[in-house]
Amino acid sequence: MLELTERQWALFDFVKEMHGQQQRKYTGAPYYTHLLSVADRVEPYRSSGYETEIALCHDLIEDTACSLADLSEKLMSLGYGVKEDAEILAGVDDLTDKYTHERYPDLNRAQRKQLEGLRIITSRPTAQTVKYADIIDNITSVAEHDPGFARVYAREIDGYLWQIDKGNSALYAACCALFIDIKGRLGLTASAI
Repeated sequence: MLELTERQWALFDFVKEMHGQQQRKYTGAPYYTHLLSVADRVEPYRSSGYETEIALCHDLIEDTACSLADLSEKLMSLGYGVKEDAEILAGVDDLTDKYTHERYPDLNRAQRKQLEGLRIITSRPTAQTVKYADIIDNITSVAEHDPGFARVYAREIDGYLWQIDKGNSALYAACCALFIDIKGRLGLTASAI
């Protein structure tokens, strides 16, 4: 069970405020429940000590008006040091989509997701660990509520999952096993690791 430190709770309060009234697509639950779920999933697999912060902030830059500079200012005000700030910001940046429709309107979703996959392959091990937890949380929800889109989403994940193996090996194995199981339930062919 996730236990946050005082400054992690303060960071979560900031993130929750930034996400405002955003909701999870299928359930209508407050968006921050996804962030807590990802943080909870990653907590037992921490190696750097900052995976929890990265998990709490992983959608902050792409889904809110918050910038990396804003996040840095908040982290420093909460007592995070320069080195901690740099590591958290780097992980959050790794997990922030760069190939968005707004920035690349001439690319279709498949093209953008392919480029994102190529980019995420080069991400830091800490970010990859958080990405495993994010995939687990997202694919479980999407497969349960929207099997049609889950097939699209699974194909996108299939394009990079087998190449992001630098994070925590136990969480990676759990992510891959769940992904293969869900692909099977969706009627998609299993990939080999």
